[in-house]
Amino acid sequence: MARPRPLSLRRRILALALLMLLGAAALLVVFISDYANRASDRAFDRLLSASALSIAGAVQIEDGAVAVELPAAAFAMMSDQERVFYAVEDASGQHVTGYPDLTPDAALASSVTPVFVDAAHNGHPVRLVTVGRLVSTVEGTGWVTVRMAETLGARAALAAEIRRNALIPVAVLTALALVMVWVVIGRTFAPLDTIDQALRRRRPEDLSALDVPVPVEVQRLVEGLNGFMARLAVSMDRMGGLVAEAAHQVRNPLAALRAQSEMALSEPDEPALRARAARIHDLAVEASHLVSQLLMDATISHRMDTTMAQPLSLAAMVDEVLGRLDPDLAPRVSGRIDPAARAAVLRGDRIALREALRNLIDNALTYGAGPVLVEVAPAGPGRMTLSVLDRGPGIAEADKPRLMQRFVRGPAGAGHVGSGLGLDIARRVALAHGGTLILRDREGGGLAAVLDLPLADDEQQAPPDPAPRGTLSAGIALAALLALTLGASPLSAQPVQYPARPLPAGQEAPDRLLRIAGTTDTQLFVDFIEGFQDQNPGVAVSYAETDSNALYRGYLAGSLPEPPDLLISSASDLQFKLANDGHAQAHASPWTEGLPDWAHWRDEIFGFTFEPAVIVYNPRLIAPGTQPRSHTELASLLEQQPERFRGRVATYDIARSGVGHLLATQDQQISSQFWRLASAFGRVDARLSDSSPQIIDAVASGELALAYNVLGSYALARQAQGAPIGVIVPDDYVLALTRTMLIPQDAPAPDLARAFVDFTLSPAGQSIAAGRAALGSIRPGATGPWTQERIAAMGRGSVQPIALRPVLLVGLDPQRRSRFLTTWQEIVAPGVP
Repeated sequence: MARPRPLSLRRRILALALLMLLGAAALLVVFISDYANRASDRAFDRLLSASALSIAGAVQIEDGAVAVELPAAAFAMMSDQERVFYAVEDASGQHVTGYPDLTPDAALASSVTPVFVDAAHNGHPVRLVTVGRLVSTVEGTGWVTVRMAETLGARAALAAEIRRNALIPVAVLTALALVMVWVVIGRTFAPLDTIDQALRRRRPEDLSALDVPVPVEVQRLVEGLNGFMARLAVSMDRMGGLVAEAAHQVRNPLAALRAQSEMALSEPDEPALRARAARIHDLAVEASHLVSQLLMDATISHRMDTTMAQPLSLAAMVDEVLGRLDPDLAPRVSGRIDPAARAAVLRGDRIALREALRNLIDNALTYGAGPVLVEVAPAGPGRMTLSVLDRGPGIAEADKPRLMQRFVRGPAGAGHVGSGLGLDIARRVALAHGGTLILRDREGGGLAAVLDLPLADDEQQAPPDPAPRGTLSAGIALAALLALTLGASPLSAQPVQYPARPLPAGQEAPDRLLRIAGTTDTQLFVDFIEGFQDQNPGVAVSYAETDSNALYRGYLAGSLPEPPDLLISSASDLQFKLANDGHAQAHASPWTEGLPDWAHWRDEIFGFTFEPAVIVYNPRLIAPGTQPRSHTELASLLEQQPERFRGRVATYDIARSGVGHLLATQDQQISSQFWRLASAFGRVDARLSDSSPQIIDAVASGELALAYNVLGSYALARQAQGAPIGVIVPDDYVLALTRTMLIPQDAPAPDLARAFVDFTLSPAGQSIAAGRAALGSIRPGATGPWTQERIAAMGRGSVQPIALRPVLLVGLDPQRRSRFLTTWQEIVAPGVP
């Protein structure tokens, strides 16, 4: 099996740097995420408390009861795309206005200091703030409680944006750091490449020291390589010397052996032949011993250069050698080991020490006399001696250094088989272990061969226990309905059925039904239905026309003729309230994403028309050049000529018409002339209606001289059809609304509703809005006479789109609506029930 290729050191360092950088980045991500959440909460909490305090500032006491004139600014400062809920309670906890089920069990306010909590309303997580307003009545002083709640999507989006903006630099810096680490690694390892090239250029026999310029940190490596090559050179020299010496030492015995054998072959005398055979045997034994010692010398030399030192017990090694002696020799050898030596540990090569001891014992048995003693004893701090003592003739003092050289034998060696390597092997083993071989005379006669060896350090005496294996711990209802005094207008007619178009030949599928309830005149809306059916054969459509208030009330009450798949209304504030209160399904597509920001909300309400609120007049009754071109001019005209226009001016009945109420509340928020204009309407006894087509018909017939806040889509279409009316897009400002589509949560066929929404926003649907239907296209690029761009160009004033935003809820607040309608009624139609 092939050995796996080792991982590059560069890559190991890079991987380690990557892990460290990723670890640091992970910590930064955690910190940044926590900071982003806290920063987002702080920002939105300030807006939420400011909104609640704005409402609290509008709290008044009227006729001994708490009243609130809900300020538009309280909602304008809120996030455009979040659901907003509010509630006001008097000092006794009685509901005053807003959503009565907004945390009904929460404690009442007792201070102006905002108190924030995380809560839920209608299944939506919200952030809720409670503030107080101190009021005084005849009954005493108490705190009015104001609660404001907002869903959390915008907070999460802001936190995500902060995280993203913070993490992108972190990611870039991490990548740059990795590149820099890789470059630094390359520069750091450049000296190693220099060493590599220097070694590759050398001839095999060149073992001289490297001389290359390297940093201090790599100098130790160079020194290590030089030391290795020096040792290798010594080893090679030793090996060469060994080979040469072996050739020289073995050649003589072999030559003598050959000569004796040749002479034996020609020896006729049997006694002489036996003597020569004995000589041949002795020479063979000598040659065998010499070869054995030479091989042992080579083995010891090799082990000293290559074998790693291991902790060992000197006493145990002596016991092993004595236990392996030849049975014939064992009685002549005894051992004596000091008890302190039993626990002593040194670091070395067991085999090399064993062979050194055996050589010393062999020498003592061969050249000495009497018993041989092997002794192990302490020799001072950190040292131990291994001695072999005999009672032989000993060695002259002058010969002791010489006899520890290779192939040198003393006078006592005469007549004994030997090689002159035993003491040299023992000396080199001692040197390799950091010790020495000492030859000294033994008291009482004889020789003492002593190996003086160092002991191992304390840290080395016992190998460390393997690291214990551990385990890592693992650680980390519906909002209150408006108390609107809505008219009880029933549906104008039963739903109109539009049969499905036949499927292409070869296709079969049961017809499906799309149910739409809307406020658009059927004769205008039929073009959208037919265009949709052209693209979706097999789908029948049922369209129920009604007014905006009846549509809103009927859906909430479940009293519409059939459960709708789609709600379409020009009263975008009522549609917004349905969506805000959780009655709409979300839908996103390329067509919805192309809408202007003001014309959609949370992917739940979608505008598909652009309809200005215009002034319509009869040219026969108001001469060209005298017609009012702005809201101020209209108010002045009615104030200056009340008798001329008495009973001949009309506008929406805002109590009965949802779109009329929407336009009036938007006028009141935008223009300081609103109540002046309302007063002028009251002075001329303006007629009120809940239908733009009825008003336009009356103007065209001459029954009315002019009408205010009429939907421009109807007026411009009638004018294009030849009706004798003039249409004025005011020069100061013009309100523009968009009819909105909403898919109810309980729609029976939401997929068909989504398809219809996409069709109306597609080029085909927008061309219908800009063409035959004359409702005005809202998406740029549509073709036809009634595009958004052309309609906006008809006036010289600023276009004020009625944005689908939470501020629309202000006009629907029960108390504010009631107060607004009461004031309007008193000014515009006093005495009219």
